[in-house]
Amino acid sequence: MSDEQALEAALQAMALVGTAYRYGGNTPESGFDCSGLIGYVYQRAASITPPRTVRLISAWGQAVPASHARAGDLVIFGIRGGASHAGIHIGQSRFVHAPSTGGTVRLNSVREAYWATRLEMYRRPVEL
Repeated sequence: MSDEQALEAALQAMALVGTAYRYGGNTPESGFDCSGLIGYVYQRAASITPPRTVRLISAWGQAVPASHARAGDLVIFGIRGGASHAGIHIGQSRFVHAPSTGGTVRLNSVREAYWATRLEMYRRPVEL
């Protein structure tokens, strides 16, 4: 994924903040879950189709140290090594994600206590 495509992914993710959450959702009209949001953004920004589940996304691409994460990389969260949530890094420790039933796509910081204790890794998407 080029730097330009990565930036486009981050911008597209930001534009979706406020979209409804829906388990299994993968379009702005139907709402998004976290992996549906990632799939929608990467398909539009870079014509890349990520795996559909967080477990598979957590092994996709290449690991990137937090100090080298760029806008457009993936942020993977979990507890005790089990990936359970993912978002799109937009820079300055912030990420866009679709967090929970009844909520909306939103912007958070990995430095917030809840997310900081669950941060597993950053991953850089690659074409399949």
